Amino acid sequence: MAQPNSVKMVELCRVAPKPDAPDLLSLPLTYFDSLWLRFPPVQRLYFYELTSSSSSSSTSTDSVVLAYLKTSLSLTLKHFVPLAGNLTWPQDSHTPLLSYVQGDAVSLTVAESDADNFDHLSSNDVFLEYKAYHPLVPQLEASHERAAAIALQITLFPGRGFAIGTAMHHAILDGKTSNSFVKSWAHACSKQIENGFSIESDISLPEQLKPLYDRTVIYDPTGLGLDSIYLNDWQNLDGPNNRSVKVWELKAPPDDSVRSIFEFTRAQIQTLRQMVLEKVSDPLHLHLSTFSLACAYTWVCLVKAQEIEADKVSVQAFTVDCRSRLDPPVPENYFGNCMMGVMGFAEAKELLGEDGLVVAVTAISETIKGFGQEWGFERGPRGLLFEKQGLVSG
Repeated sequence: MAQPNSVKMVELCRVAPKPDAPDLLSLPLTYFDSLWLRFPPVQRLYFYELTSSSSSSSTSTDSVVLAYLKTSLSLTLKHFVPLAGNLTWPQDSHTPLLSYVQGDAVSLTVAESDADNFDHLSSNDVFLEYKAYHPLVPQLEASHERAAAIALQITLFPGRGFAIGTAMHHAILDGKTSNSFVKSWAHACSKQIENGFSIESDISLPEQLKPLYDRTVIYDPTGLGLDSIYLNDWQNLDGPNNRSVKVWELKAPPDDSVRSIFEFTRAQIQTLRQMVLEKVSDPLHLHLSTFSLACAYTWVCLVKAQEIEADKVSVQAFTVDCRSRLDPPVPENYFGNCMMGVMGFAEAKELLGEDGLVVAVTAISETIKGFGQEWGFERGPRGLLFEKQGLVSG
């Protein structure tokens, strides 16, 4: 097993949106956002390898790579200005507000690896101590009164590549918006390298990446006033009128835990699909997508690896993008959260049995197909917390 990674900090700076960004911007949270108000930040890690051609060029030096990344980040933030702002919950506001004022900026940590383990960290099927990735991910600044939208870290691996770590407040953006931001940053960096943009330059984003900030496209399909329900849940948690926006800390796994990246190839997915088809008489009711099959197989493996007791009920939790499921649909480039957490249930003994994969696929398929009829919005924050604490997670 590879040794834990260690890095040294090179610089801690703040990157602001391009100078002609708006002076002031404020966005209220919707019920899709407030559902996740104090959940731990979403952390992601992206590895970029220097090619052999770039490593022989002067543009591959750490200083040049870093300059490109910083400048393109500032250019990108002009289009994603709220991400340079902060989340607060003023006493005179019904909802928490994501606000940007001139001078706000994104915290950017620059670090350098002092270990030659880029390949280990970025490769598949290599087992690492779970802490190995921790030095590559930034901490999100958050207090009870104010929380940053995002934090970023660039870790340089001299001569090999670099990693970008992100920490994003869950109440501000979902995975789709997060991916749009990272893709926009990559687009800006690519265009900058091609055309030599400076900080005074400007970039245009492809239409599908341009964020839409219009909150009126989000409506409540239940008519129950979900916004008030969710916010009341949070205000009554740990005392009356609790307006904290401080995120909870992620629970650390056992010290002997390991991490690894596993790849599902097209051929392996097809093999799983065929295994299911050979055991069911009516496959039309099953959702045999790559996502469903990968989740089902992982669920079964986790139940076995964690040695879940056979008489327990196991749950597979995942999120569903609601943009195309609302009526009228929400535009794909909507900025913010527009997804719900859903759960599939199965008895551990069935998942451990000979037909465990079929059981898992069936539970996931029923959850996906039933989502439109039973949205599950009514659970709210308290419901999600109760289910998280009262069930065995697969």
